[in-house]
Amino acid sequence: MTMSTRPVHTTLAHAVSMTPAGLSRGPLSIEDGRLASGSVPRAFTMDLRGHMVFPGLINAHEHLHVNAVPPLLTGAPFPNSYAWIEAFQEHFRAPEVVASLQQPKSLRMRHGALKNLLAGTTCVVHHDPWHRALDAEDFPVALLRDFGWSYALGGPAFGPSVRDSFRATPPERPWIIHLAEGTDADAAAELSALDAMGCLAANSVLVHGVGMNDDDISRVIARSATVVWCPGSNRALLGRSLDPRPLAEAGRLALGSDSRLSGERDLLEEMRGVLSRGELDAAGLLRLATSDASRLLKLHDHGNLSAGQPADLLVVEDRGLGAGNLAGISRHEIRAVVRNGVPRIADTDFATWFEAAGVDTVPVTLDGRAKLLDERLATPALIAMEPGLEFHRTPRGHHRDTHIAVGVH
Repeated sequence: MTMSTRPVHTTLAHAVSMTPAGLSRGPLSIEDGRLASGSVPRAFTMDLRGHMVFPGLINAHEHLHVNAVPPLLTGAPFPNSYAWIEAFQEHFRAPEVVASLQQPKSLRMRHGALKNLLAGTTCVVHHDPWHRALDAEDFPVALLRDFGWSYALGGPAFGPSVRDSFRATPPERPWIIHLAEGTDADAAAELSALDAMGCLAANSVLVHGVGMNDDDISRVIARSATVVWCPGSNRALLGRSLDPRPLAEAGRLALGSDSRLSGERDLLEEMRGVLSRGELDAAGLLRLATSDASRLLKLHDHGNLSAGQPADLLVVEDRGLGAGNLAGISRHEIRAVVRNGVPRIADTDFATWFEAAGVDTVPVTLDGRAKLLDERLATPALIAMEPGLEFHRTPRGHHRDTHIAVGVH
């Protein structure tokens, strides 16, 4: 089964789009799954007045296969990641955790992808050994590929060794490692240790960085390295996170969710937390999950609405808040999530777009809101794994008020 559908040329009209040049009120044209530079003849037209269109989000740090594993509820805050990893060994013997891990890993990978897609994340960085399920043609999200990684300086003992992995990674490709994930002296020493090994460079992507001090952050910026910030996971396990502002202002920061095992439900919930704490404004926060992540992780086909890019995008209501129309909402408030020019989940009044693309849909509810879900994503096993997502039969005569209009010209 493939996620591809028959080509459909589409024009998204009268929406406000978040383009690299700024806000645009011009139409967005989609041709053969990619954004086109001009008008497309005989296009299916969606009148999206009253809406905004954003690029699909990039989750810069995920462990896709553990999103259905019950989180650790006791012991936090831990001094560092090695302490909480040790605590998790006992947690993994709990009956409910054992049951969750008995699900096939390929299914758990797809569930992690679906979780991201439902919240508008169309591209994910998976930080664990590669699994054959990730190469499936019908995998729900795009993935960072051709990168190097090691788990952490101090273990656990799986995955490539730090020096060997770094040296084997071409300098033009990202090399990713958990680093300084803690608040104690061990975590504080890790950046200097990594640098002494010769593994701090412009392609180094350091996940968490909670233990770094001001001098460490200045060194990261000077080397043009990258930090991936996972504030929900850091607060849950370590009791605090880093100050994102210096790295964000230098353009060296991306945003990740780190899976539900330790982090927030999804990237949108991470954003809501950041905004509620006043750590970044909506525009700066959105850049972390779109254009900055694209640039820093060499994901040049993702994170912006430029001609030639895959048409991975989100449609939300325009409440006059600019970037705040997306940063700050929950997943059920997204009107449509689009991959390769085709809606995958959307409110029910987008049915004609699904039909034009030849996509069969299944009625579902997402956190109580009626949606249409691409049939290929609506397997009973996946639906059962995702809290808040349920099969639903819309009562006859029920219609949602809408400003959507469609046509062909």
